[in-house]
Amino acid sequence: MSHQHHHADESHAGHDHADHKHEHAHEHDHGYVFGRNTEIIFSLMAGALLAIGFGLSFITGIAHGVSIACYVVAYFFGGYFATVEAATTLARGRFDIDFLMLVAAIGAAILGDWAEGALLLFLFSLGHSLEHHAMNKARRSIAALSSLAPATAIVQRNGNETEVLLSEIVVGDIIVVKPNSKIAADGVVIKGNSSVNQAPITGESIPVDKQPVANPDADFSNEKGIPEQHRVFSGTINGSNVLLVKVLKKTTDSTLSKLIQLVSETVSQKSPTQLFTDKVQRYYVPSVLILVVTLLFAFLVVDEPFSKSFYRSMSVLVAASPCALAIATPSAVLSGVARAARAGILVKGGAPLENLGALTAMAFDKTGTITEGKPRLTGVVTFNEVTENDLLTVVVAVESRSDHPLAAAIVNDARARLQQDVPVAGNLQAIAGRGVKAVLNNDVIFIGNKELLQEQGGITLNEEVLQKVQHSEKTGNTTMLIQRNKDVIGMLSVMDIPRTEAATAIQQLKVSGIRKVVMLSGDNQQVAEAVATQVGITEVWGNLMPEQKLESIKKLIETEKKVAMVGDGVNDAPAMAKSTVGIAMGAAGSDVALETADIALMSDKLSALPFAIQLSRRCGSIIQQNLWISLGMVAVLIPLTITGIASMGPAVMAHEGSTVIVALNALRLLAFKGRTMNISREDRKK
Repeated sequence: MSHQHHHADESHAGHDHADHKHEHAHEHDHGYVFGRNTEIIFSLMAGALLAIGFGLSFITGIAHGVSIACYVVAYFFGGYFATVEAATTLARGRFDIDFLMLVAAIGAAILGDWAEGALLLFLFSLGHSLEHHAMNKARRSIAALSSLAPATAIVQRNGNETEVLLSEIVVGDIIVVKPNSKIAADGVVIKGNSSVNQAPITGESIPVDKQPVANPDADFSNEKGIPEQHRVFSGTINGSNVLLVKVLKKTTDSTLSKLIQLVSETVSQKSPTQLFTDKVQRYYVPSVLILVVTLLFAFLVVDEPFSKSFYRSMSVLVAASPCALAIATPSAVLSGVARAARAGILVKGGAPLENLGALTAMAFDKTGTITEGKPRLTGVVTFNEVTENDLLTVVVAVESRSDHPLAAAIVNDARARLQQDVPVAGNLQAIAGRGVKAVLNNDVIFIGNKELLQEQGGITLNEEVLQKVQHSEKTGNTTMLIQRNKDVIGMLSVMDIPRTEAATAIQQLKVSGIRKVVMLSGDNQQVAEAVATQVGITEVWGNLMPEQKLESIKKLIETEKKVAMVGDGVNDAPAMAKSTVGIAMGAAGSDVALETADIALMSDKLSALPFAIQLSRRCGSIIQQNLWISLGMVAVLIPLTITGIASMGPAVMAHEGSTVIVALNALRLLAFKGRTMNISREDRKK
């Protein structure tokens, strides 16, 4: 995975240190004597030889040449990787930090200071190897995603089970998923009940129960419509029962491969701080080189030998190299992105990661984001001394024949309340925009809005019924009345209810400094406000078409500067693209959401949002710390080396030390836990 590095100015004479270095970081992993640890081992060998040579130089009777020989071999081990990398970048027509360090070491050898040169190379190689190690650790944390998919899958073909490679799976194949094994492709369950651990993809900690679809031969091309209990994703882990899964996507198009591909591209989006440090380096590196060359000629002005001037200029060169500055931001961004990926949050690069922490306003789409996106039966009222069971039996008998989306929701929830077998009504006729009429046990049944009962049912509704309807609609419900022959026997309320965690998540966002939370909805204002009240959102903009959502975001940006749009990615795409940070919910399985959003929450749990914001803020503060460490060290070292107070040895130690501290500081992000906020009563009332 290439790292998000400094192509700031291809020709600049300095610090492409980072970008080439990370390309090589991988090569150090294989093909060398000691595998991925070769670089560290070479560095330690250089250190050991330096120490032996230094020790021997104090023993009388041992020829001076023996110490020199130790230093020369130390040069080889300490300078090996620096030479390889310097040669690679020189071939591309660029200087870099490795080249500058080699020049300094060769200069020391020419002046006969072999020990000093060996020390320089030892410390430089040690610093580098530790920094590579740290960066690779963050990278491996991201690469761990790709090891989620199993290597092979068991497929049922012509009645036989055969094991095939992932690349040989085709859409429509039936794969057999054994207990406790990884699922190999995105698909729907056609046989078996099991609970699946989706944490690797969605970050959800609790396994999700899966059950077979009613009709395995149906057309599943509209993935958005497949309920969660039937669909599975590649890379998730099956529980204790066998599942048969019908494959819906080639493995190269699965959610997991999309994720891996996006994370790989991700790291190339530079953050604002990154762009700033690139700019600093563009002017800084040439000025350092000018300073060093000027200092080389100090012997012409000051009465000192050339060797002393050369030495001083080499020390300044080491002190002023912006190694730590170059990795200050990328190392933190890389660790932040890796940590987010582990929690089921896909952050596309440094810019969204930094912006997330600076947000002051958030706009939420209502349906499917704040709410579950599927209507539920919220109220059953009976009239005329009819029992609830009697009423629900009538409702299920009639509505189970209807293909209206609300009918399915009502039947589902009513059946759960009834727990008994129900007859089926006959002669069903739908009356557009009003409801349905049917016959059940020779009774004529009407189910629909009040207009249906007054026009078709031919009755006048009494005050009690009308009040109940009005109250139900005021609280955001869709209401249906049920008439049997000439009697109104009951009323049902149906509503797309808020997600269970929505209220807490909104509250946590307010506590973490999001000043303005707005809900945008295509629903009518009354319904939208009813939902908003339940979750604690005070501003509601209803009756919006997708293009009006876009206008709303523009309006918010004018007053709030940094605004996030949270939606489910399909009709919210334009608004997401316009916002500072577009956040898609429940992106597992939705290509549109994955591609249009800057941040994709793989699960549809809103609770991931406060965590993402906290992570972003922690990342921001680590980047600030890293910049202070790296720039502070340079600011202290340059004057000390110019005045000759610090010689090359201490300069190298301090320089490499700061680089390693910066890399390790960034790695702290991998362990970030986030704080679960206990929200006080006072906060809730706000």
